[in-house]
Amino acid sequence: MTEINESLRRPALFKSSIMQIDPQWIDYNGHLNMAYYNVLFDRAVDELWLQIGIGPGYLKERDNSSFTAECHVRYIREIHLGDPAQVSILVVAADEKRIHTFKELRHATEGWLSATSENMTLHMDMTARRVAAFPPDINANVQALAKAHSGLERPEGIGRNIAMPVKK
Repeated sequence: MTEINESLRRPALFKSSIMQIDPQWIDYNGHLNMAYYNVLFDRAVDELWLQIGIGPGYLKERDNSSFTAECHVRYIREIHLGDPAQVSILVVAADEKRIHTFKELRHATEGWLSATSENMTLHMDMTARRVAAFPPDINANVQALAKAHSGLERPEGIGRNIAMPVKK
């Protein structure tokens, strides 16, 4: 059983550690290849999952894990080799089986926005390989974080969909 991590009760965005871009991630356009934005977002959410209690050990200890069911990435500004990157994560909503997050990848020292990622994560019973409710102790952490984030400002971009511009 996991006790509620008190840091999850703070009304503040989760901030990942500062990450560096691997030279192998730079594509022929001279910027971070689109696939590696997801690597940075994934590494950041893994840090948050550790605080919630659903990190890598969770699978071994409890036969549970999480799967991303949906992801919408927006590429706002190129980020390059040598640029330090940091991801902030907002829990938009959560219930007993799902966590809806919105992530922003920013230049860690200059603060400009490089990309966003909106995700729906499902809690999984890995024995049945089906969506399942979070155990009560984990759900307490998820709900504490969702409540702490409920009063935070909602960034532009949440809930966007892809569509061609409407011609007038």
